[in-house]
Amino acid sequence: MNDKPDTFAPWNAALASMLPGKLLLVGLTYLDADGTLIDKQQIFGRVLSATPRGGISLRLEGRRAGERYALPPDTRSFRKAKPGEYRLHATGEVVIDPDYTVTFSIRKRPEQPPTTIH
Repeated sequence: MNDKPDTFAPWNAALASMLPGKLLLVGLTYLDADGTLIDKQQIFGRVLSATPRGGISLRLEGRRAGERYALPPDTRSFRKAKPGEYRLHATGEVVIDPDYTVTFSIRKRPEQPPTTIH
């Protein structure tokens, strides 16, 4: 029997318990159903809550200050950020010393052909 935690499980409860109040720098890549790049965005904000059922709730900062954003309950791509300044490509905003960086790819679902009823 292996007592090591599964480091590839979507939800890491120990990490999630430390997230509230932390500053996240989030990279979002939007893809078409066939994998073609549609858009890339970067956002940042403080974690309000992190639960396996509700996901990770952020209060955004910078140009989007006050907005809320929900990330899925998946901590696999969270990485401890190195201290320093991070410049957002699209807006030029600078994020200083975020606690974590995280990336997500969001792929459109393939369109389903209309169903016919016989």
